[in-house]
Amino acid sequence: MTLPPEPPADAPRNFPPSHLTPPDGAAATIGVATAQVDAVTDAGARKGRILAWGLWDWGSAAFNAVVTTFVFTVYLTSESFGPSGTVEAQLGWALAIAGLLIAVLAPITGQRSDTSGRRKLWLAVNTYIVVALTLAMFFVLPEPGYLMLGLFLVAAGNVFFEFAGVNYNAMLVQVSTPRSIGKVSGFGWGMGYVGGIVLLLIVYFGFIQPEVGLFGVTGENGLDVRVTMLVSAVWFGLFALPVLLAVPEYRNPAAVDRGKVGFFASYARLGRDIARLWREQRDTVWFLLASAVFRDGLAGVFTFGGVLAASVFGFSAGEVIIFAIAANVVAGVSTIAVGTLDDRLGAKPVIITALIGLVVSGLIIFFLHDGGQIVFWTAGLALCLFVGPAQSASRTFLARLIPSGREGEVFGLYATTGRAVSFLAPTAFALFVTIGGAPYFGILGIVLVIALGLALLIPVKAAPVRR
Repeated sequence: MTLPPEPPADAPRNFPPSHLTPPDGAAATIGVATAQVDAVTDAGARKGRILAWGLWDWGSAAFNAVVTTFVFTVYLTSESFGPSGTVEAQLGWALAIAGLLIAVLAPITGQRSDTSGRRKLWLAVNTYIVVALTLAMFFVLPEPGYLMLGLFLVAAGNVFFEFAGVNYNAMLVQVSTPRSIGKVSGFGWGMGYVGGIVLLLIVYFGFIQPEVGLFGVTGENGLDVRVTMLVSAVWFGLFALPVLLAVPEYRNPAAVDRGKVGFFASYARLGRDIARLWREQRDTVWFLLASAVFRDGLAGVFTFGGVLAASVFGFSAGEVIIFAIAANVVAGVSTIAVGTLDDRLGAKPVIITALIGLVVSGLIIFFLHDGGQIVFWTAGLALCLFVGPAQSASRTFLARLIPSGREGEVFGLYATTGRAVSFLAPTAFALFVTIGGAPYFGILGIVLVIALGLALLIPVKAAPVRR
């Protein structure tokens, strides 16, 4: 049996959407269907789809930067909700529980979106659940009695945000080519950081910094933070629309032909698929495990960064946001710039370099924490220099390995393996804070998780880079 020639490196793997038309004579000579050749030729449309796809990352900064890192979790761990050390630990446990739920459900949601051909639908559903949960954060008053509500909303938001991310990440191969996947992924992550900068500037100067902000908003009863949650929800809801409108739904014939099965039967199918991956693509399985660990460490940097800035280094709420703006500038520029290196050198060298940089920067913060805010400004910005490239390159590393038509399922496994150990960073943070008796000990826990992920990644073989 003669195999068809490999498609050119500039061909998007999953274009156009269902189903590919029969190849004509010219297209058949290169083994690509006519409609797919047209999609490759239409560069303008492809660039528009890349921008629309990246705008979801831009909008998601409302949850990543504002809710989980620099505003709401800082507000939730303030003394208004309980004593320092206790509320930080409770936040860690809440996020650990959320991680367990994601670990159990993410691969099934991804698998079912593949087989149903409704990847975009489920991206929309999960995104707007996150929007609704963010809106509900407005009702969390700065009183101990509202702590559990705030923790629930943050934890639930993390669950549905991760489900949305499974489908969003799976769409990467629909808007990129093998030669540009690193650049496109870096563009998406970079858009997230830039979006974070813009939104943080809006909420800082509009509501948090002034004594009386826009619409007469003040800090009384946490109104400035609570209104910020409303703005963040609207921001995410608006910027999630372009990808839903511009990027076509993709129904891979092989995935759709597998058919849908019941919820519990999905786990049996998942087990068989993992076994096949182990037999045929063992490095994919090892990468899922290694990345699970170091990505949880990266999540810990974001989740607890603002908390540490406030509780250890004495940053005010406004100073945390100023730092966040600078951090997003550094992370955005480095992520977009490193995307080109990803396409040239491959994802693995990028990830290893970034993880080493993260370990060194984290240790500097821990050992020099008595040095005051200047330590956090310098070493903290160094952390941000490495976090984005590690995240983006991790996504492209896996995307280059996934069998066509199983993107949702494998990115679901990507989320699951990450969340299967997602208790590591929150638990390590909470445990070190509890044992050390001070919040800065949590830094050591996060550094140890990142270092473990680095050690697991080193022996994993990467897919060859298409040039």
